[in-house]
Amino acid sequence: MATQSFEAIVEDFEFLEDWEDRYRYVIDQGKALEPLPEALRVPATKVDGCASQVWLHPVIENGKFRFEGDSDAMIVRGLIAVLRALYNGVPVAQVGQVDAPGELARLGLNDHLSAQRSNGLRAMIERIRLVAAQAG
Repeated sequence: MATQSFEAIVEDFEFLEDWEDRYRYVIDQGKALEPLPEALRVPATKVDGCASQVWLHPVIENGKFRFEGDSDAMIVRGLIAVLRALYNGVPVAQVGQVDAPGELARLGLNDHLSAQRSNGLRAMIERIRLVAAQAG
């Protein structure tokens, strides 16, 4: 049930031979994100459970879920970009059905992130699911 944007990342990963190239790719995805405006960097958008500072600002329009996000760590910005590709545009009622761990496993992220980064990634996914469940 992955979006076309996420499938494009999966395809790109298939062409990258080693994890260092994939790591750089994720960082480049983060660099391409628009910074989250300071006005949205508030306690309500801050994600607890992440080693770095992370903010996610969800928006639901016409029944579709999307979010903006930012972090003070480049790799985490990249992970936010990957999650945006996975979730943005998904009908809000279907957000909870997205198998994020399964989809991210297709990228091999689970095997190459530190325990802290993996915990932070799980915290971001939990926040996304919570917001969508409350909105649905």
